[in-house]
Amino acid sequence: MTTNQARNLAEEWAVEAKGLVKIFGNFKAVDGVDLKIRKGSVYGFLGPNGAGKTTTIRMLATLLTPDGGSARIFGHDLATETAAIRSRISLTGQYASIDEDLTGMENLVLISRLMGYPRREAKARARELLSAFNLTEAARRQVKNYSGGMRRRIDIAASIVVTPDLLFLDEPTTGLDPRSRNQVWDIVRALTQVGTTVLLTTQYLEEADQLADRIAVINKGKIIAEGTSGELKASVGSGTLHVRLLDSSERDRAAAILEKRLGTTLHETADASALLAQLDEPSLAAEALNDLIRENIGVSDFSLGQPSLDEVFLTLTGESVLQAERSNEEGSN
Repeated sequence: MTTNQARNLAEEWAVEAKGLVKIFGNFKAVDGVDLKIRKGSVYGFLGPNGAGKTTTIRMLATLLTPDGGSARIFGHDLATETAAIRSRISLTGQYASIDEDLTGMENLVLISRLMGYPRREAKARARELLSAFNLTEAARRQVKNYSGGMRRRIDIAASIVVTPDLLFLDEPTTGLDPRSRNQVWDIVRALTQVGTTVLLTTQYLEEADQLADRIAVINKGKIIAEGTSGELKASVGSGTLHVRLLDSSERDRAAAILEKRLGTTLHETADASALLAQLDEPSLAAEALNDLIRENIGVSDFSLGQPSLDEVFLTLTGESVLQAERSNEEGSN
């Protein structure tokens, strides 16, 4: 097999990483991460703040040097072919990286010129992106006067002045309202239609569920689960039962009754009146609620649905996302 044939075969994978490690002082931020991301897909990197998502992204984007492990981006070695990798990738971080004192048009023209566009073509590319991202009316306004959703859109637009083969999106919808979040989702879908591979970090299972072909769940620098959205949900049970009691003093008795009927351990929540359980057989939920009624335990409300991110974490790690974030923060201090 020739070198070119080997490279073409490798390019079936946009990212191949094995055993990536990054250490800051005495803190191991990334601890042996393996990733394999197929070209042209959206890959969700899911976890709480401080889990190691951004550090992993920064290593793969050549902004940090790994302390261990190896990676290839479209067949290019991360350690020795950084220039080739940088020519094919783009990164949109958690915070806007454009000049807030410039207008949207000025920002995009400036970046286009830096990327090698002649003046006339730079203006044309800027107008094209402003139209595609529904920002034409705001083109002459300073970015500091944009809403949160508009800032994220202009930031992503700046990242694709030259359409990358691989786009790293680091928590692009954090803090956005539902309408703005949906607009960013539409942008991600449009990028994949033209062949761009997207590595998306997020704290939201719903976001990964909407966009990602496959998802890796990371906590404390380690990947603790990987698969499709359906596979991750199935790993924590086919349903999640939430029960809120009228009297919090009945919680222990109610938990014992539910555990006996459901055959599973209930998880603690911050709400002293609430109970939470993952179910392999959702049909048991009705029987469990009838058991509570027969024992004269009052229920104020209940729901049965698919697991949330917090519930996935409860099952995989024994702690909630908030607890994981606090644990990660303590570990980094």
